Amino acid sequence: MKRNLVGRTMLATVSMSAIAGLALSACGSDNNTGGAGSSAAGSSAAGSAECGGKNTLTAEGSTAQQNAIAVFNQAWGQACPGKNLSYNPTGSGAGVTQFIAKNVDFAGSDSALKDDQVQKAAERCGGNPAWNLPLVFGPVALGYNLPGVDKLVLNADLLAKIFTGAITTWNDPAIAALNSGASLPDTKITPIYRSDSSGTTDNFQKYLGAAAPQTWTKGAGKEFQGGAGEGAQKSAGVVQAVQATPGAIGYVEKGFADQAKLTVIQIDNGSGAVELTDESAKKAIEGAKISGTGNDLVLDLNSLYGTTEPGAYPLVLATYNIVCSKGYDADTAGAVRSFLTVAANQGQANLAAAGYVPLPDQFKERLITAVAAIQ
Repeated sequence: MKRNLVGRTMLATVSMSAIAGLALSACGSDNNTGGAGSSAAGSSAAGSAECGGKNTLTAEGSTAQQNAIAVFNQAWGQACPGKNLSYNPTGSGAGVTQFIAKNVDFAGSDSALKDDQVQKAAERCGGNPAWNLPLVFGPVALGYNLPGVDKLVLNADLLAKIFTGAITTWNDPAIAALNSGASLPDTKITPIYRSDSSGTTDNFQKYLGAAAPQTWTKGAGKEFQGGAGEGAQKSAGVVQAVQATPGAIGYVEKGFADQAKLTVIQIDNGSGAVELTDESAKKAIEGAKISGTGNDLVLDLNSLYGTTEPGAYPLVLATYNIVCSKGYDADTAGAVRSFLTVAANQGQANLAAAGYVPLPDQFKERLITAVAAIQ
């Protein structure tokens, strides 16, 4: 039976300075102080950034993206003094909704626009298509709370069975078979899932569908479909629930798992157990392909999640920024181009410290081309 853990959660609106302090404690303070509606056209820039458009942008969405946004926001303020992005990490579903409603300049989402959202987004953009731009890749960790078990290997089939309630104890023979020599307790397994609309949930379920299609038949989507476990609001809520619940396992972005010092599983992708590291995640990303056309850079997730490449960690989500291709006023278009240009260049430098994998060169080249075409 599902229970919604609503206790220890993050506030819906998180200030960028607080997020930057979390992700960038070693990088100094964020000095972005641009005022809403002011213009910075003509201000000088460091590096290759163009600093046109208004000083303040607004965006909303993915909690998986929030620490990366903090990195990018600081880089933007350094490259273009006075520039600032106000980002509200309410979840991917809420971000897309607010973008379509014209309440924010762009959305952060861990999933590309769905078919039923494409037309609504185009209407928001003055009859022009919205583009899904993968700005950064974030590995998803499976954190668990099992005292005395410091190494645990699972595969997609076992994860699918755990999150549907088909496997309910940690000493289940199928888990034991993949963890030879480990002393597994008979502790009850408590899956922790995102109870809010979440692109991380969507990607986790897409991974299960791609890597264990005969076991995971629940489909995907930003709402959890597994039917087992306890729900928690946002990424921070999942971390807190795992920490507070013996026997728990939950999916959360690597940056959050690292900050909380969660113990995380290794994934057997069919070619042996793979530890989650920057290198193993990058190896999977390098095999991913783009399925979108033109400057709409939607990824073919099956090429990522279905990898059996030795040493490749397959559970890596792409965080998109969803923007109008055309339809912005000139001041907003200039600022969106400026922010994304800095994010794709200077902003990539500190991503690893925040738990993300910087853009591979082939994605970066196409992203910069798309950003330059935003009007």
